[in-house]
Order: sequence, then C-alpha cells, then structure tokens
Amino acid sequence: MTISALISRIAEQGQSHPSAPQLSSVAIFKNMLDEEKRIKVDELDDTDGSNITRRELLTRFLLLNAVIDQGPDIVGVRNLLVNVTNDLYSREIRFLHRPLSFFQELGIAINQILSQHQSIKAIRAQEWAQENRSRASRYNLFMDNSRQVLNYAVFRWGVPLALPLLLEKDLGDKPSFSPLLDYLESYPSAERMTNNLKDHERYGLGKAIGDKACHLFAKWLISSYALTRRREPSWGPYSFEVPYDSNAGRVLWRTGYLLHWASEEEYIKRQVIQKGQGKGGLDYIRVTNIRGMPTSRPLPKEIQEAYGEIAVQHLVTHKKKPAKFEIQRLQHPFLLLAKQTIAAFDDGLIYIGTNYCFNHDQPRCEECPLNDLCAGHISSPHLIQNYRT
Repeated sequence: MTISALISRIAEQGQSHPSAPQLSSVAIFKNMLDEEKRIKVDELDDTDGSNITRRELLTRFLLLNAVIDQGPDIVGVRNLLVNVTNDLYSREIRFLHRPLSFFQELGIAINQILSQHQSIKAIRAQEWAQENRSRASRYNLFMDNSRQVLNYAVFRWGVPLALPLLLEKDLGDKPSFSPLLDYLESYPSAERMTNNLKDHERYGLGKAIGDKACHLFAKWLISSYALTRRREPSWGPYSFEVPYDSNAGRVLWRTGYLLHWASEEEYIKRQVIQKGQGKGGLDYIRVTNIRGMPTSRPLPKEIQEAYGEIAVQHLVTHKKKPAKFEIQRLQHPFLLLAKQTIAAFDDGLIYIGTNYCFNHDQPRCEECPLNDLCAGHISSPHLIQNYRT
C-alpha cells in the first residue's frame, strides 16, 4: 500500500458518494433549488421579502445541522432536523429567520423534537442496532447519552440559534441581511473561523460544538454548497481541517494510515489509543485526541513543500513553513498535489465507515472499496479485531 494511493482512493469514493444534508427535504428551501435539486446560485442574495438573504438562511441551517450531526446515527439526526424544521415552520415558528421564536415557543419545539425522535426511532432503531451490534432500545439521537430533551433542545439547538440572534442585537441600528455570514467571513481563513466558532469569548459556541462539527460546517459552507462569498485560497477547498470523527478514526486506523505516521506507543501516549477502554474491553480509538500531534516519520520533500503551502496560504495558521507536520493535516498536501479535495476525502471516510467498516469484528471487508489497500484486511487483522471507536 502507498499512502498516496489510499488517500486518493478514499477521495474517489467521496466524490462518488457525497455526504451532506438533503436541502430538498426542507420545505422552506424548495423554491431555492432548481429541477435537479441544486441551489440557484444566482438567487442566493435575494431576500424573498424577509430580513435575511437565502445565503444567510442556508448558513444558519447548516450550522445548526453541524452541531446536532454529532449524534450516533447520521441518517436519523438529519431526519430529525428536517422533520422538526418542517413542523415548526408549518406552525409559523420561523426560527431560522427569527431565532428568538425558538425560545419564545420552546414548549412547542420540545414537543416536536420528542415526537419526531420517537417516530425516527421506530423506523431506524432496529437497522442501527444490527449494524452496530447493539440493542434497539439504546437508540438515542440526543447525544452524550442524555435522555433529557430540555437540555438537548436548549444546549444543542438553542446555542447555535442564539449566535445570529446575538449578532443581530450587537449590530443595533446598523442591521445586516447576513449577520452570521458577515461574522464568519471576517476571519482570514476558514480554519481560523472554525477555531473562533468554538472558542471566541463572546460569540463562541463552546461545548455545544466540537472541533469535528466546526470543520464539518466549514466543509458544507465552502465545498458542499459553496455559500461563502470569499474566493481566495484561504476560503477554498483546502482551507479547513478534515472533520475527524469515529468513522475516520476507524477507517484510518484499520487501513494502517495512522500507523504510517507514528507508532502505536506514540498514539497510546497521546491517548489516541486507550488500552482496554473500548467496547468489550478492547482498545478504544479516540481520534479527536490526534489534534496537534506531529508525525515522527520523515516526509518526502515535495510533501513538505505542499504542506508548507497549505499551512501558510490555505489554513493561514502559520506565517512561514512550519517545522512540525501535524498528522491530522497530512492528507492535505497529498490531496493538493492530486487535485482532490478535503471534502471528497471526508465524504469517502463517511461512506466507507458507515457502509463497510462497521464498528465490530465483522465489517464488510470483502466488499469494501479499500480492501486491496487495507493493512487490516491484507496482513494485520488485529487492527480490525482489537480496536473499537
């Protein structure tokens, strides 16, 4: 296996199987799409008689989607958002246009979240349980193993809706048709935006959003739907990190990708691998702990040069070529040289992780499009058998 071949194959799968919210299912977006269900780009800055543009409205929806997309079942989570959005708008609770209405009608919002969750569970729980070797009774989209809908509604829905509300308040008598997007695009790069989306003292979403969700939002905003108005490389297809999640961790570990950049001992020291902490007493892969971890292996000169270009011109995290090369960003130079995108790579990880590389000891390796490149399938079955995400 060559790393470049593996990265390219994953991106090819993502190109063929993109993963993004289906906007056509949301009633208020239907007139924004053409017959092929693509956004009418030339009408994005129309206001449709409202106080915000279509571009702003879509941005607000995608931010909310990214926050709640951290649940255990992508299909179920996205259906929950679509169904609740349609229900609330049918009741004239236009919470994306007017975020304050979500809080004013919190009782109705909670009722709809509960009702839709029960309906989706009835449809999805059994299939989810079979795929994940779990019990249907454990199906829960509220995240953090929470059963309290008030906490979920206010924390996971309310916080991202409060951001455009606060931005509108801070504008005072200088209103904008796109306050959220104006704020997001005020940063020098998409990567710098994702950092502040979580950590800004006044406008940061804090624990309501994870690093993965911040980067997922950047992917949708820039690549999946091309909503950003900025066109420089720092707001282009290589301007944000891959939103590493459990699917990414599982695929990249089993294929041997992560072990190409560091040893298991180094990952254990970093607590990316947590011995005995996984399901059934197996080792747990917490790929989010890889953030900032440098590779201990040498890189070809052309990859070093491309990495420097990524850090300085695209991510804008450095003023000059960095001396250390972070593992979470190492697919970037390969993709840049191959003219494949970060979005395609991430979509490939999602597609493979949710359709073939299941989180148990019998994934669909024989049918997996990576099986001829995967170390776990070819020579090191312990990478599949001994680890869980």
